[in-house]
Amino acid sequence: MHFASPHYLWLLTLLVPMTAYYVWRTLQGGAAIRISSVAGLVRAPKSLRYYLRHLPFVLRAAAFALLVVALARPQRIEQNVRTSSEGIDIVMAIDVSASMLARDFQPDRITAAKQVAGSFIADRYGDRIGLVVFAAEAFTQSPLTTDQSTLQTLLARIRSGVIDDSGTAIGNGLATAINRLRESEAKSKVIILLTDGVNNRGQIAPLTAAEIARAQGIRVYTIGVGTQGSAPYPAVDIYGQPTGGTVMAPVEIDEKTLGAIAERTGGRYFRATDNAKLKAIYDEINQLEKSKVEVTEHVAYHEEFLLWVVAALAALLAEMLLANLVLKRIP
Repeated sequence: MHFASPHYLWLLTLLVPMTAYYVWRTLQGGAAIRISSVAGLVRAPKSLRYYLRHLPFVLRAAAFALLVVALARPQRIEQNVRTSSEGIDIVMAIDVSASMLARDFQPDRITAAKQVAGSFIADRYGDRIGLVVFAAEAFTQSPLTTDQSTLQTLLARIRSGVIDDSGTAIGNGLATAINRLRESEAKSKVIILLTDGVNNRGQIAPLTAAEIARAQGIRVYTIGVGTQGSAPYPAVDIYGQPTGGTVMAPVEIDEKTLGAIAERTGGRYFRATDNAKLKAIYDEINQLEKSKVEVTEHVAYHEEFLLWVVAALAALLAEMLLANLVLKRIP
């Protein structure tokens, strides 16, 4: 409920002195018939008229309050909001090679990458997002979709070892992500490529894939994950089975190539050395790639004062009929 002239509602405060005057006048008494004793009348049963004697005043006060509300012009608001968004198509390419099991992140690199990617997806309402995983080869985990529930489920299923992880094919991973965006009609197309290694496998060179991305109007944000120096890796036996121990190994990230990919496509290169830094990187990309949303709002006001006036007149009519027919007094 909205009031066009709410200042008139202050008139409702007049109900206080009206009520006080009515109580005072009632206590003073009105016209009376002189009789020798009222003892018998006190014990007489009370009729319905006795209990209704204050109802006319209540109806008069209610009518006054209803007229004041009508004077304040109550209105019903009809609000129509139309939202149109210009979404962004995003493909997240995630390295799942064996080196992503390194424990310089908590609990390891691939788990940390999945957790942060999940938060990023949750913040991109309305955008189409796809998932690509790569190691020695690459494949599409999820095509472009706005179904966040499905995306989160497929993201959770990503793990190391699902494909040949005897190397890192950054070029193939980037090319597969580009292929997912090739037929996209979105005005803004983005790839977020996350890796912790050096390109040593695949048929497509990373910079060649970068040139294709630039020709397609795709921005590529590259993220190198891994601490500085060396990192603890799970130890394995001669059969490739984990032993439960850890070994230290140097961290090798081709930052020069990752930086060149980002530079050629209009993106940026980031280096993540721990969980907090990785989250901060995704938050920054989230701010850099904002969807355009337009909101058109139409508001219509419908006057409702007539209903209050009719209710007030009905209360006055009821008060008049009650006072003159049911509760008529002797002058």
